[in-house]
Amino acid sequence: MKVAFNLLRVKDWAKNLFIFLPLFFAGEISNLQILNQLILGFLAFSMAASSIYIINDYRDREDDQKHPVKKFRPLASGAVKPQTGLFIAILLILSSFTLGWFLKEKFLFILIIYFILNLGYSFGLKNIAILDIFIVAMGFNLRLKGGSVLAEIPLSQWIVIMVFLLALFMAIGKRRDDVILKLSTGTDMRKSVKGYNLELLNNLLALVCAVIIVAYFMYTMSPEVMARMGTHRIYYTCLFVLAGIFRYLQIIYVKADSGSPTKILYKDRFIQFILLLWMASFILIIYFKDITVFK
Repeated sequence: MKVAFNLLRVKDWAKNLFIFLPLFFAGEISNLQILNQLILGFLAFSMAASSIYIINDYRDREDDQKHPVKKFRPLASGAVKPQTGLFIAILLILSSFTLGWFLKEKFLFILIIYFILNLGYSFGLKNIAILDIFIVAMGFNLRLKGGSVLAEIPLSQWIVIMVFLLALFMAIGKRRDDVILKLSTGTDMRKSVKGYNLELLNNLLALVCAVIIVAYFMYTMSPEVMARMGTHRIYYTCLFVLAGIFRYLQIIYVKADSGSPTKILYKDRFIQFILLLWMASFILIIYFKDITVFK
C-alpha cells in the first residue's frame, strides 16, 4: 500500500485542492450539489497528475537514483517495474479523461490542456530554465479554472493573478533547493538548474514575494471584491498571508528546506496553523458577515 501511495504521489494531490477555491471564495461551499461535482473534479485532476508523475519518474528513474531523496521513489528504487508503472499510468489517463467527460466537456478540455502541458514538461520543457517554473505555475491556474467551470462561478482577475504568483513563488523556492543540492553534491539534479544560481533565485523570490503581497492587499480592498462578498473586512486576512509568506521564506533561507511545498504543508505546524487561521477568518468574514463585529 505504501508503495502504491508513493507511486501515485498521493501526498501531492493536495495541490488539486485549488479546484475548490472558486466555490470557497464565492461563499457557496455549503452547496452540496456543486461540492460533489468538485470532489469528482478533484479526483479527475488527481488521476491525471498521478499519471504524469509516473511518466516523469519512468523517464527520470536513472537520474533520480543519484538524488538523496528521489532515489527512494518506487521506480528509481526498483520497488515497481517500469512496465507496471506505465500500465498504471495509462489506466489513470483513461479514467481521468472518462470522468472529465462525464462531468462537463469544457472541464475535460481544461483537463486535456493540463495533461498535455505537463506531458511536455516531462518530455523536455522542464529542462528549460524559467519556462519550467512558469509551466508549474500555469498548472495551478488550470486547476483553478477547472473548479470555476464545474461550479459555474466566474473568476476575478485578482484570484487568477494571486494563484499564479503564489505557485511561481513556491516553484522558485524549489529550484533554489535544487541549486543548493548541486553546490553541496556537485551533481545537477535537473538540467534546468544550469540556468539558475542562488543570486538570481534570491532576487526572483524577493521580487515575486513583494508582488504577491501587493496583489493580495489590492485584492482585499478591491471595490469589485467587496461588493461581491458583501463586506469590506477582507483586509483582516492580510495578517495571515504575510505570516505564511514570512514563514516560507524562513524555511527557505534559515532552514534550507524548500524541496517540496506539499512536504512543508504536511509537516510544518506553523504553516498549518496560519493556513487554518486564514481559512477560519475568511469563513467568519464571508459566511457570517451578518454578525455585528464583521459588519
